[in-house]
Amino acid sequence: MLGNFLIGLREGLEAALIVSILLAYVVRIGRRDLRPRIWAGVAAAVVVSLGFGAVLTFGTYGLTFQAQEAIGGGLSIVAVGFVTWMIFWMVRHGRTLSAELRGGVDRSLAAGSAIGLVLLAALTVGREGLETSLIIWAAVQATGQTWLALGGAVLGIAVAVGLTALLSKGLLRIDLGRFFTVTAGLLVLVAAGVFSYGVHDLQEAGVLPGLRQTAWDVSAAIPADSWYGTLLKGALNFSPQATWLEVAAWTAYVAVTGTAFALVLHRRSAASRLSPATA
Repeated sequence: MLGNFLIGLREGLEAALIVSILLAYVVRIGRRDLRPRIWAGVAAAVVVSLGFGAVLTFGTYGLTFQAQEAIGGGLSIVAVGFVTWMIFWMVRHGRTLSAELRGGVDRSLAAGSAIGLVLLAALTVGREGLETSLIIWAAVQATGQTWLALGGAVLGIAVAVGLTALLSKGLLRIDLGRFFTVTAGLLVLVAAGVFSYGVHDLQEAGVLPGLRQTAWDVSAAIPADSWYGTLLKGALNFSPQATWLEVAAWTAYVAVTGTAFALVLHRRSAASRLSPATA
């Protein structure tokens, strides 16, 4: 629930900020009549995202165990790719997001296309929705706690919508840059857990070797059904009984992605010191 709350909060806040920027801009240019188009795009994005989640959930029924594990492991690794892209994309483009969205609105109006604004809202919000569906599905597969995972994600999205409403009304001030930086760092650990679980699934499917080569077995000290075992499993995908390949995958992902993330933050901080006005 904790890991999915974090995902729902971050992705929900990104999507809600996108919608609020679009709505505020069309009001600012005196085109309140365009708001229904934006909401139509948002509705389309939600429907597509829910449909994608349903396909992921029910699409593997009837397949063999090995096939289900192979598909689950492969999609978990794809989800990790989306999370990694999301982490670095927001760090690099967060400052220009508002300008890019306003430019998209201007181009749609200049083209005179009635569907252009709908597509803009659908694509920008839909990107967040599809990422969220895939990441949450992978987390559900990893923990087996369907309702807790979904509950955490829904709660995170609800908090994100509430925060955005308060921000837009000027009732709350948040350093969004710092917020996205901190959550990105936490998501590195969440993604590492999903990555190691995907590797384990591929081992069970016979795609990768080493299923019987156990790195540790601390099931007696950390039972999988205990509250702390469940917390570690849900937040970090910690397994009381892990293979060497799972451990190597987790360690490699944290080392590579964590280092790259630290370098990006260092470069951004250096650029801000050199050009504070631009920053």
